[in-house]
Amino acid sequence: MKALVYHGPKKVSVDTVPDPKIEKLTDVIIKLTTTNICGSDLHMYEGRTDVEKGKILGHENLGEVVEVGKAVDTVKKGDKVVLPFNIGCGFCANCEHGLTGYCLTCADPKVMPGMAGAAYGFAGMGPYQGGQAQYLRVPYADFNCLQLPPDVDEKENDYVMLSDIFPTGWHSTRLANLEAGQSIVIYGAGPVGLMAAMSARIQGAAQIFVVDGQEDRLALAKQIGATPINTKDGEIGDQIREATGGWGADCGAECIGYQCHNSKGKEVPNLVMNALVDAVKATGQIGVVGVFVPQDPGSDDKLAQKGQIAFDMGKFWFKGQKVGTGQCNVKAYNRRLRDLIHQGKANPSIIISHSLPLSEAPDAYKHFDNRDHGWTKVILKPNAA
Repeated sequence: MKALVYHGPKKVSVDTVPDPKIEKLTDVIIKLTTTNICGSDLHMYEGRTDVEKGKILGHENLGEVVEVGKAVDTVKKGDKVVLPFNIGCGFCANCEHGLTGYCLTCADPKVMPGMAGAAYGFAGMGPYQGGQAQYLRVPYADFNCLQLPPDVDEKENDYVMLSDIFPTGWHSTRLANLEAGQSIVIYGAGPVGLMAAMSARIQGAAQIFVVDGQEDRLALAKQIGATPINTKDGEIGDQIREATGGWGADCGAECIGYQCHNSKGKEVPNLVMNALVDAVKATGQIGVVGVFVPQDPGSDDKLAQKGQIAFDMGKFWFKGQKVGTGQCNVKAYNRRLRDLIHQGKANPSIIISHSLPLSEAPDAYKHFDNRDHGWTKVILKPNAA
């Protein structure tokens, strides 16, 4: 089969690799019909992780089941399914509590001692290959496959967002404890930040502020129903307080991660977390879903190299704020979010800028990594004619 393979910093290519096979009786094989390039793929693409050469990337996957292990019960050949980016077993202590992003069975303690969780095609998240390919092996298929409604052909570009960014955006609002009628400030108008804005709108937020420095992304935020805040237009905290009666937003969401930049394009690892402490009101809550890593040797910041940031703990404590962090437990949300799409209440495909064949993936990575104008969300069609 053809697959997008990582060969080193900013070196990816579409190669011919062996087809995946059923390894356990609980596996299925899917034929990928849509797979996405995610912002967190760029951390690996840029060489800012320890992802191994030869890894097939891609964790936002949707496809048709073409082969079924003998112990699979509910998933059938021909089903169209979308997969959570995180792989869960369904029966470990964490999965039983809905913490499927931290599965104890699928984790690889040899790679990350003391850590839990697994994902397709991702650094430090187990040996699983990614789905920017024609075919993909799905472990524990009965648990991990979400079967899709009959309108999947019409809404496939919406349903594929259930693999990661729509649930992750939703997760940021839940970590922030957003309630109907409240205000929220969202840092980042990338795909996850835009999904956080859509999630906040669906949940009845009275004011939704989205902060970014890219005009094309801010235009999408406005289209979704948010108030765009450009980092080039002055102090963010002052703008938010002015719009909220002087107090700040009721809650906030961090949707960028450890490679955040200031308005001049300089990487400042602690910028967004401290800006949220400033912009969120006293007693407010902050949800952090942007990727932070235990170590970042490629950073120019000495603290960031050790996975640390200089955090405004004094202001955070004095304001009595709370923070929730971590990757999204996709299965906690994806079934209900699927039904929002099915019933026409959510249209996450609105953010898609490019739909391309797999052969164009290397060039798409370059444009997306450069934040070139208009490259807001790229989806790939690996088996398109």
